[in-house]
Amino acid sequence: MIDARFAAEDGARLLLSGEGPRPSSVELVGPRARVTASLTGRGKTWKAVLPLRAARWGGPELPLPTGTYDVRIVPAEGADPLGRPVDVPLAQLGTLRASLEDGTLRIGPPIDPAYDSGEGQDALERRYATRPGGLENAVFFESFYGRNASCNPLAIDRELARRAPGITRYWSVVDLSVQVPEGAIPVVEGSPDWWRARGSSRLLVVNDWLRRRFVRRRGQVVLQTWHGTPLKRLALHRPGFDLRRTAAVVKESLRWNILLAQNPYAERILGKAYAFLRRPIWVEGYPRNDVLTTGDGSPTRAALGIRPDERVLLYAPTWRDDRSEMVDFVDPAALAAATDSVVLVRGHSRTLQPGRDASGPRVVDVTGFPDTSRLLLVADALITDYSSVMFDFSVTGKPMYFLVPDLEHYRGELRGFYFDLPAHAPGPVVHSQDELVHAVTAADAAAYAEKYAQWRAKFNARDDGNAADRVVSRIIDQRLIEP
Repeated sequence: MIDARFAAEDGARLLLSGEGPRPSSVELVGPRARVTASLTGRGKTWKAVLPLRAARWGGPELPLPTGTYDVRIVPAEGADPLGRPVDVPLAQLGTLRASLEDGTLRIGPPIDPAYDSGEGQDALERRYATRPGGLENAVFFESFYGRNASCNPLAIDRELARRAPGITRYWSVVDLSVQVPEGAIPVVEGSPDWWRARGSSRLLVVNDWLRRRFVRRRGQVVLQTWHGTPLKRLALHRPGFDLRRTAAVVKESLRWNILLAQNPYAERILGKAYAFLRRPIWVEGYPRNDVLTTGDGSPTRAALGIRPDERVLLYAPTWRDDRSEMVDFVDPAALAAATDSVVLVRGHSRTLQPGRDASGPRVVDVTGFPDTSRLLLVADALITDYSSVMFDFSVTGKPMYFLVPDLEHYRGELRGFYFDLPAHAPGPVVHSQDELVHAVTAADAAAYAEKYAQWRAKFNARDDGNAADRVVSRIIDQRLIEP
């Protein structure tokens, strides 16, 4: 029998112990993280200590992401199998909650059980909605529903921190595995601190829908940065929209005061798709793209373990409405071998939690990497399909390839497009991995030079490295916060 218990002192840990020769290895293996135990024992008994935290991409050690983890125990050579550890009920461990059952560790965010229910959340919502008093001179940031701290909100955060260092900055996170910018305060979704911060901050900067019930208090301003110039139809323009969903879109857009657009094309579409009428739309380029003209990719290459002389292909497809995991149109290991490249695999934020890391020789799964812009900076070429990342990567002028084996299904049934991608794409449009390899190895950039120039003139005219500066200047000039 293997004894098990949790410990919270010196950081959350899972402690396992047993009799006999110590195992050759003990690991926690999850879809996006893996932890190896430190082992002690001299033959009669053994002990394994598994820290419930991990560091990735050269960042700090943080609590493990929410999810399920297999406890994998490999016995010593020649020893009998050790079986599963005993079950341990749900425990609060400060930075997370954990339970162990049937050899599976379940980790959740550190929400007090009193609030982790419909009734508890209703009570917090009422407290937040009826809270007396004024607003705090603070900014509440949220990116991709709190799954990471990235995109336009991150770039605005960095510029605000530089120009108004006294401002309190809160970041909404799904759990404490999400790394927030230096000097910012993480608030876990659904916690009392999260409800209070969202309800009292003078300015909210978000890049997607506001989750849970939200009523803008008097004096609060919501800056909706959105998260990409649209190729695929969205909101009121999506096919098959019914009255209930239409009402939800209009209700959501009424929560916003200001909308940020990358270019005039996006300004027109986002304004109509979200019925964002007679309210300001700031067309300033995308703050997240500033790094593509001013940044240095060397630190990110080093964090990913990529040599300076290696060619990097970034595969970044969008998500599909009819599936939860990332599309599997590419064998990344085969692509790396055929093109003599390192292949970075970047799933959409919506596939982060349900998916698993891709693996293979010269393959790095960067779905969990905190900031897509830094990946675009290090990539020598982009492979995508219908993702808005195409409008960001074109800032660099580097080659793009469009792998679209489901083009007719996506265009005709799932979403539909605002323009004909094959007719305007600034790079080869291919339908199979063989065609993709041929296009990448042919490297015929000159054939797309004119289309690429037209594309950049239309979509990237304001992506000059100063978008965050312009947005923050507007925030300060309009006194949305007090610097």
